[in-house]
Amino acid sequence: MLNAKLTVSAMAIIAVSATTAAARDQVQIAGSSTVLPYASIVAELFGDNTDFPTPVVESGGSSAGLKRFCQGVGSEYTDIANSSRKIREKELAACAENGVTDIIEVRIGYDGIVFASQINGPDYTAFTQSDIFNALAPKVVVDGALVDNPYTKWSDFNGDLPDAEILAFIPGTKHGTREVFEEKVIAAGCEATGAFEAMVAAGMSEDDAEDACLEVRTDGRSVDIDGDYTETLASIDANANGIGVFGLAFYENNTDKLKVATMAGVFPSTETISTGEYPVSRPLYFYIKKAHIGVIPGLKEFAQFFTLDDLAGPEGPLANYGLVADPELSVTQATIAAEEVIEGDF
Repeated sequence: MLNAKLTVSAMAIIAVSATTAAARDQVQIAGSSTVLPYASIVAELFGDNTDFPTPVVESGGSSAGLKRFCQGVGSEYTDIANSSRKIREKELAACAENGVTDIIEVRIGYDGIVFASQINGPDYTAFTQSDIFNALAPKVVVDGALVDNPYTKWSDFNGDLPDAEILAFIPGTKHGTREVFEEKVIAAGCEATGAFEAMVAAGMSEDDAEDACLEVRTDGRSVDIDGDYTETLASIDANANGIGVFGLAFYENNTDKLKVATMAGVFPSTETISTGEYPVSRPLYFYIKKAHIGVIPGLKEFAQFFTLDDLAGPEGPLANYGLVADPELSVTQATIAAEEVIEGDF
């Protein structure tokens, strides 16, 4: 359990008295499995350091969390959605249809997506986006022609990779990690291998080719994981040849079980992500339902608490867990502080 107490100067901006009567007395949060450990750490410290109850934090994926968030305004609906990607236009539209019209976006920092495997498994230590595409795409370029993927082993297309069966556990489509994986790895590999160009040359429109680039094979060598990273880890534990897609923080907290590969020659670390050198990184967010501020006790205070330098800054406990601090954290702090609290009810 975390028992750390924050400094007096850090706590000075946080109100420490909970409202005595309200629609609900605990902040409710759901969403990204990547943001989950950070939110859980902050929720526990918030309960320890203020008079507000410890917020309830649930996982389920970015898309699932945002779907719940957008269902409506009222004590039966969540207050915050964690997300490892920006909210989409169609999600904003769904929110608006249900009366969720004022949404505060809070960027908490950055994370990297890494490719990890059993610590004593095959020598998966260096990948490129082209390698991942060639392993997982349903169609690849062979001898200049676009064909059904014939590869069963990593060494079939890259002699520097292990002579091991292709088996990858990737985030399911409801996870924000999947979108970043598709955009920064699969799509990049599709272009680098010439597959995109071959699709267009074969008569596809560029839009259709872009969509086709994001597809993954369905013959069992690419496996969607709909749960959180612990499910991916369990799958790798049970499959010596497997590789998995994780957030950097999860890998760094499981280095006794996992080894990580470089991507395009860059080792994933807090430093390479903060400089932008590591090619597969993304910002992390949570979204606040503004209509719940002033009604759900501690909601604004929790957002302020989360973004304190002592927590989300480069020397805070979230950085120790793997979060890359946002260089514009002070802007986020000012934005939250400026939000007016109007006492009311639903």
